[in-house]
Amino acid sequence: MEAGRGGGGEPGADGTQGASSAASGSASQCVQARAVVQQCMSAKLQTNYNQVAADPEQAGAEQFVEISKGMVVFVCFLKGATEAAAERLASTVAKARLCEAAENSKRQSVVDYRQDVMVVPQATLGGVLKGKQFQYHRNTSPELGVALFDLFVTTLRRAIATPAAGSPERAPVLVAGTYGNRQVLSIATNGPSTHIIEV
Repeated sequence: MEAGRGGGGEPGADGTQGASSAASGSASQCVQARAVVQQCMSAKLQTNYNQVAADPEQAGAEQFVEISKGMVVFVCFLKGATEAAAERLASTVAKARLCEAAENSKRQSVVDYRQDVMVVPQATLGGVLKGKQFQYHRNTSPELGVALFDLFVTTLRRAIATPAAGSPERAPVLVAGTYGNRQVLSIATNGPSTHIIEV
């Protein structure tokens, strides 16, 4: 398992690698929100790490959310981010043709294939390397960040709940991490299919 922080403050490592970029802005300073989308066969995320870590009596009371085949979406909001940016990012993630029904099959959106989604708040995506240290001054405030994260999740949930024409009847699952908590996560993938989406 890996751990990263999902809100304000000093984030932990996010562990993502091998990412390709699909930026919609002409310069990084114009970016309001960033997502890293990782295709997965399954994923499992602890949602109450901070609470358990702070209270020894909570040992054994860990709570988890899980998905099967689909995608894990790491998301971060930067200074200047708006509700419109959160909704636009969610819509873009829902429509992007990144999912496979089977190995080497035609890629379609998570809506087309009715696959699962896990959303993980990940503040480290806003980091900028200065010398040997990452700095996170470009991240939005924790108060605005949690509101935009909740809006992103709500918008994406609504998008995947509506099946596309000809898509499977399976009802997809969407789960989300707890904003501000350390994210303890395990992912099983069938390849390093990782993409960056910015708005």
